[in-house]
Amino acid sequence: MLIFIQTHLIYSAPQPCDLLLQVEAAHDAAQVLQDTAFTVLPDAETRIVPGEDDIGQRRWIRVEDKFDCTYQTHARVKRPTIALQTLDATPLSLCPGDVTKFLMASRYCHLEDFLDVVPQLFGTLSGGGLIAAMSAWIMDHFTYDNGASHATTTATHSFAARAGVCRDYAHVLIAMARAAGIPARYVSAYAPDVVPQDFHAAVEVFLEDGWHLVDPTGMAQATDIVRIGIGRDAADVSFMTSYGRMELIKQSVQVSRVG
Repeated sequence: MLIFIQTHLIYSAPQPCDLLLQVEAAHDAAQVLQDTAFTVLPDAETRIVPGEDDIGQRRWIRVEDKFDCTYQTHARVKRPTIALQTLDATPLSLCPGDVTKFLMASRYCHLEDFLDVVPQLFGTLSGGGLIAAMSAWIMDHFTYDNGASHATTTATHSFAARAGVCRDYAHVLIAMARAAGIPARYVSAYAPDVVPQDFHAAVEVFLEDGWHLVDPTGMAQATDIVRIGIGRDAADVSFMTSYGRMELIKQSVQVSRVG
């Protein structure tokens, strides 16, 4: 599947500031990029640094006044379709060292609040079957609502409200999975069928042989998702982190299938 991506960001800075930008799709065996272009106006020097766990990349940019950035690429997604229900959980003692941190509580995912909830809702399910049931439950019981959350909303708050946006859906699934002893991490991504079109959030869970994508909003399939980066939760992989105030002028994200 070939996916076209274009992002346009225009912000102003009342005072000069540094920002860390992560909008570029990751290039790896599962998603190969071509015809990529990245421009910043006015022209500014950028310094590229690796994303979390060396997935994707970030750019440090010094903004003096106005920031106008355009990014576009074509991503050929080669990720196979795998039925989650067929995957077993990895015994915790066999989890690789770099996976263990994704079992822990994080800024937006307080797994201790879900330790009783998970067995009450899902009984004795385990592994991929449990993740599939959790994702389906969130899809069925949550309302997608742009006004239901804000920058400090946690998975616990979203679970109580039964509402939120893609980032909130992802946080709830992550917290539930970790409470069940399944490593889970947040994925910043692009996907063609997201409504309204914007940066998207999905989840990767560690089962059997590795990480597997799942979207609890139901808007994207693993074969259409183009990853930007990963983290413990949204705090690790924001598309823009500014060390100074930035004021939004215009922001657009376009993602479509080419073939």
